Amino acid sequence: MKATEILAWLLEENPEHLRRLWILADQTRRKNVGDAVHLRGLIEFSNYCRSHCLYCGMRRERKTIPRYRMTEEEILASAKEAERRGYGTIVLQSGEDPEFDAQGLANIVRTIKQETSLAVTLSCGERSEDELAALKEAGADRYFLRFETSDRLLWKKIHPGGEQDLAHRLDLLPRLRELGYEVGSGIMVGIPGQTWSSLVEDLLWFKRLDLDMIGCGPFVPHPDTPLGREFFSLEASPYRKGDQVPNTDLVTLKVIALTRLLCPQTNIPSTTALATINSEQGYRLGLQRGANVLMVNLTPLKYRSLYEIYPAKAGIYASPQQQLQEVKNILLSLGRIAGQGPGPSLNYEERRQSQGQLWGR
Repeated sequence: MKATEILAWLLEENPEHLRRLWILADQTRRKNVGDAVHLRGLIEFSNYCRSHCLYCGMRRERKTIPRYRMTEEEILASAKEAERRGYGTIVLQSGEDPEFDAQGLANIVRTIKQETSLAVTLSCGERSEDELAALKEAGADRYFLRFETSDRLLWKKIHPGGEQDLAHRLDLLPRLRELGYEVGSGIMVGIPGQTWSSLVEDLLWFKRLDLDMIGCGPFVPHPDTPLGREFFSLEASPYRKGDQVPNTDLVTLKVIALTRLLCPQTNIPSTTALATINSEQGYRLGLQRGANVLMVNLTPLKYRSLYEIYPAKAGIYASPQQQLQEVKNILLSLGRIAGQGPGPSLNYEERRQSQGQLWGR
């Protein structure tokens, strides 16, 4: 798919024309990954973060949020609960918390792999290559690291201080694949300052990076962050400009659909952020537009509201039982089924088989 075609779909507003995109994305999803929806148990184990990202409610400078770290025992108990409830994968997610160093995280991963049959996905921000290698050696199966935007100037704007670098992050994703990880990344849709041309480039980067998991959610403004305040300022808001990508569910659904067409065998979640801005239909519409994964939050309730990247997250007060029942109701209404086992990306499985054949020569 050429950049001009991607841009045309992103700008399309005619519901009848868009219906063709929805059908094509859903057909591509069914042909390549089937009707199974893989459920991931999410454990948000720390909201400490050393970074300054301007959009995030957990940024280091925000002093009004109580901080927490789950203990190793709490993390293991949550993982075992995920297994009891039938999940094949857990996602261990945190801010960039230096207290959870590679050795500590490796011990947690190793214990989970020894005491459960779960696949383990890590989403803990940027780590050194030595740390990533140690975590893979401990048994981690997947690593998720969003690049958020491929626009260098926009990246610098939302990541001030020079501690993070877009080129380094884009280089780190192929390195994760070389280490043997199933590799995930993604973007935010509608960041203040994001243009349509940069969003097209984001989608093309998905293909270039040969990703196994791709998460695309809308930018949800947090009022207690610099970018949130910019968003809510009527005078300064870039949302008044014509080339600004809006953070709507419609644009996010277009991105999900186009991602499925560009990367037909990857795993694509219908994201919590999408369900946050469209509480009635977000999860359902994502699954109808190409997605095949859902995250279910298993973070203990006493911590869950404190993992506040953005406010009022979908499902933040629902018990694990309630969330699972809601998910089953959605799947039943769509004629879809819950996937069994760890649910790896077919893109990853084919690459592994190909490498195995090569190594066997």
